[in-house]
Amino acid sequence: MIIEFRCEREYARQWMSRETLSIDGRDVPVQIEWVPTAQPRPPGLDALFELERVVLHKGKHTGANKLKIVPERTQVRTGTAEVIVDFTGAARDPNCSARLYLRPLFDGIAGENAALAAILAGDLPVIDIVNEIDGSVLDRGHPSGEIAAGLSGALETVMARTLTMVAAILSGRPRIVPQVARPAGNGPRRGPVGHVARGLAVSIAKEIYRLCCYAPHWHIGWRFNDGAGVWQTGDLSGPGWNVLGDPGNHFYADPFPVTWQGRTFVFFEDLDHRVEKGIISAIEFNDAGPVGEVMPVLEEPWHLSYPFLIEDDGELWMIPESSIRGDVALYKCIRFPDKWERYATLLSGLELADVTITRHNGLHYLFGAWRDGTGGYSDSLAIYYADRLLGPWLPHASNPVLIDRASTRPAGNFVTLDDKLWRPVQDCTDGYGAGLALAEVVELSPTAFKQIVRHSLKPGPAWPGRKLHTLNRCGRLEVIDGSRVQPKTSAFASKIPSAVLPARTNPSTAR
Repeated sequence: MIIEFRCEREYARQWMSRETLSIDGRDVPVQIEWVPTAQPRPPGLDALFELERVVLHKGKHTGANKLKIVPERTQVRTGTAEVIVDFTGAARDPNCSARLYLRPLFDGIAGENAALAAILAGDLPVIDIVNEIDGSVLDRGHPSGEIAAGLSGALETVMARTLTMVAAILSGRPRIVPQVARPAGNGPRRGPVGHVARGLAVSIAKEIYRLCCYAPHWHIGWRFNDGAGVWQTGDLSGPGWNVLGDPGNHFYADPFPVTWQGRTFVFFEDLDHRVEKGIISAIEFNDAGPVGEVMPVLEEPWHLSYPFLIEDDGELWMIPESSIRGDVALYKCIRFPDKWERYATLLSGLELADVTITRHNGLHYLFGAWRDGTGGYSDSLAIYYADRLLGPWLPHASNPVLIDRASTRPAGNFVTLDDKLWRPVQDCTDGYGAGLALAEVVELSPTAFKQIVRHSLKPGPAWPGRKLHTLNRCGRLEVIDGSRVQPKTSAFASKIPSAVLPARTNPSTAR
């Protein structure tokens, strides 16, 4: 198979500098057909991208930066293209002989200008990949923008996820086309100069904030609930939430409670701001709340977070996120709660975040936020299945089964209520970890997947944290997490004699 990208010569971008497209691990040849400009861009756009490269991206090129075309390379053809992917807004040549003609649409409109218009209106567009031969929509997705710094970063993110979708279509795997709501587009539309100026101002403000505060600073909320919990009510009402105290220069996130051998512990990510690396720690709970001290239970040379726990065959297992390592590792509990040994590698050679497993209709299903090396970290859902926990794990027939920033990334354990399977998901519409959603899984098999989001949860009076991105329960104990402003000076307050400090509320019981 030979793929041809149709791109506008005058607006050649770095992301177009490719000779292959990776499809299921195979490098498929790509040739570029440079065509005349169909739609002019706003004046000075490339100069603004260059300014962002220097200021926002610390001198590194992004996929949106201008590409210098080498004339002798533009004439190279490896053969007649079987597939054309047209990134322009120009009409399709009716005499084209390609068997498949794909057109990416951004909020329903073709061409880079449409993607830019959505970004300038304050959001990333919904991406449709259309087969122009018969007009059918082959895939649809909504990218997350947690790493999309500035106008150039947002455009790079959109095009990166567009290529993810194109590769999935060309893999031949069946696609599950979800219903994704398009952004309202009611925000003030800025010109490119205004957008970049605002982006630079926000970047400067963030740097100033980071000088004064630890960012982000997550904290864990907990409560005992004898009645209906979050899953039953669809909100955070009920008994008040307590905050698990932290030392200030560490944050606590991703709480997973478990009762094992007659004792209840909450395991969580424990990140030291001073080294920006997470380990897994735990603290015991009794009927009154946390007891004793936080104890480290698992550390590796690389970052660990999201300590998913599962009981299987009479043993307790943990799958901490280690996507930076490019694998999914299984740890066995040797001594509860503080001794764990790496036992097996379930999957390797992929970035899979926040792995969460459920048993359904006789199979184990493994969910994770998948990233193909580019774009955001929270918008693509991959599922694997196996007869047993140790595998072998096989990919779902339609991976990635969903591309949607609002309902993809796992946010805690699956829950079964009235014979219905539910999963908490991160809603990253307003940024990473900004909110939670509760999704009912109405169809799940090795070849099918469908979920419906039933409830949306945001920070508010019941939980005054600035964000919300994990939900779990063990018996009466419910746990969530969120973020707060944490001045760096607070981390050193404990070193000041208590006589010179004002009285403070105990952080482990503060609301």
